[in-house]
Amino acid sequence: MSEFVDYLNEVFEEFGAITSRKMFGGHGIYRDGLMFGLVADDELYFKVDKVSVGLFEEKSLEPFEYIKNNKPMKMSYYLAPEEIYDEPDVAKEWAERAFEAALRSKKKK
Repeated sequence: MSEFVDYLNEVFEEFGAITSRKMFGGHGIYRDGLMFGLVADDELYFKVDKVSVGLFEEKSLEPFEYIKNNKPMKMSYYLAPEEIYDEPDVAKEWAERAFEAALRSKKKK
């Protein structure tokens, strides 16, 4: 596990217990077995959906992308705002949004 992923336990202390799993060269960040975050290259991305994506776009936060067959592929995860690392209540608020998006996504399936 990376130091950054370990640090996220502190960042999300007010949000609640989180776990992580290695995946595709990064880590999935979970609460209650549901993935709400993604870490790639020591950057945190939050799960988004049509309800929450506008909040990320308003802050000019970028979507997570990877290259597949020489084409950029976007996922439903956007970069977390920097202020979550300094303000526990803000971290909780954004994590709850991401967790709610993950819950809505799970219900669709």
